[in-house]
Amino acid sequence: MEMIKRSATSAGKKLAGLLAVLGLCAVSQPVSAADGHWVTTWGCAPQLTEPGNLPPALLANNTLRQFVRTTLGGKVIRVRLSNAYGTNSLTVNAAHVALAAGTGSAGAGEINMATDRRLTFQGAPGTVIPPGTAVLSDPLPFELPAVTNLAVSLYFGKISATTINGHPGSRTTSFIFDGNVVSAASLPTAAKTAHWYVITGVEVLADGASKSLVVLGDSITDGRGSTTDGNNRWPDVLAQRLLANAPTAGVGVVNMGIGGNAIFGGLGPAAVKRFDRDVLNQSGARYVIIFEGVNDIGGGTTETTITNALAQFAAKAHARNLLAYGATITPFGGNSYYTPAHETARQAVNNWIRTSGKFDAVIDFDAVVRNPTTRTNLISAYDSGDGLHLNPTGYQAMAGAIDLNLFIP
Repeated sequence: MEMIKRSATSAGKKLAGLLAVLGLCAVSQPVSAADGHWVTTWGCAPQLTEPGNLPPALLANNTLRQFVRTTLGGKVIRVRLSNAYGTNSLTVNAAHVALAAGTGSAGAGEINMATDRRLTFQGAPGTVIPPGTAVLSDPLPFELPAVTNLAVSLYFGKISATTINGHPGSRTTSFIFDGNVVSAASLPTAAKTAHWYVITGVEVLADGASKSLVVLGDSITDGRGSTTDGNNRWPDVLAQRLLANAPTAGVGVVNMGIGGNAIFGGLGPAAVKRFDRDVLNQSGARYVIIFEGVNDIGGGTTETTITNALAQFAAKAHARNLLAYGATITPFGGNSYYTPAHETARQAVNNWIRTSGKFDAVIDFDAVVRNPTTRTNLISAYDSGDGLHLNPTGYQAMAGAIDLNLFIP
């Protein structure tokens, strides 16, 4: 598990001094020294970038601009950078954040220049991140609206060309350009790639009632079948619903899906190995949706092995005072995963999720998206074309079916 080198003073007794240093004591805002705490507003699950997903241009001595869809808004933020899977130290010489402008990631990487701000690390403009570790930037006064596109621009010094911490399934365009251009208004001639590298989280200093919902999942959660730069994965849609509903407007959503991930293997670190890091250690975490297992079934893992692991996830969440919600596994008829035996296993796991009593509530995605006639296939209007992954309409249906009352404190 990666070690986090904290570059910021933690919330709590030292928060009043921190706010004073930042010049926020006279600013009208919901955060006070008594109840402010850090809450993750965006995150992605880190993994070792596979050779086929490495950057199309060198990152060393160049600028990488990436866009993320934050959920919970705030007035003070910090950014997490990770070298969890690097074999050598990486150097960040400069780092800036800004709100997206124009078409942002869908265009030429445009930013709102009026919002461009420099990040610091223990007061310095850059940092060196040893292998196997992560670092948090210093707290930065920044007006971050709820559910918005934030640009994070990093100017690297030394960084490995082959062992890079990343998240291949970003479904968001990133930009790589020569030299230090962290404050450029746009990057129209930059090399482009639909992957994230090094960045793994954005946190906001929020009031005591604000919390985060973490979603543990595979490619369906990661958004395969969604629109690149469209931010229409089902957790994205859920975040919008939570914001629009006054009692849940203080809940951020953290998407910890990894394409090809499984409970016991698959791509990226297995869920049993990453649960603590990606779920329990998220700042401000209060809720978790556990939506894993389809890749295990596709690989022949037995239903008992799967349900034992799901029970352990729920127990670990409860031990850390998180509410754990189990999500049923959606159909995959027509996909190469489908066999009668695999369908039997899926039905058995789903029956256990619905009846075991291990979860605080059940989110029955299967009932929402299955063909009511075959019950083994997705509704055709929701199918991205491979029988397993959903399209934006299907993801909208999944998010729309979740009871928002589950996230009212």
